[in-house]
Amino acid sequence: MEKKPFTIESFYEFCSQRKLMGAKCLKCGKIHAPPRPSCINCGSNKFEWIELSKTGKIISFTIIHVAPPRFADKTPYAVGIIELDDGVRLPGMIKNVEFNELKIGIKVKVEFEEAVEKEEWPKWTRYYFVPY
Repeated sequence: MEKKPFTIESFYEFCSQRKLMGAKCLKCGKIHAPPRPSCINCGSNKFEWIELSKTGKIISFTIIHVAPPRFADKTPYAVGIIELDDGVRLPGMIKNVEFNELKIGIKVKVEFEEAVEKEEWPKWTRYYFVPY
């Protein structure tokens, strides 16, 4: 696997390659996505990149009606916690679904989109989830 630092920037660089990657702790095996500077399970800072499953299910969600200024033009929008098929939980937007059809347990897959920002903000490729 590529030798990239375990940073949020590297996580989004992988997204630009259409890869959803996690940082696996070499001491205890806990997978972090996005990566962290140290393992929340054992405190180690030794990781390896692993590719994560691109499918999972919604375990929690909400509809955002009042958003921070940066996301105001996207309201209303759905965000949730997705449990990927490999057990990793990841937050993300949920798109291409009617809000009244959202339910816990719905199967989703990850998709990617290029960032189109009006203001100064990292222009990283973003991931989001859609039902399948």
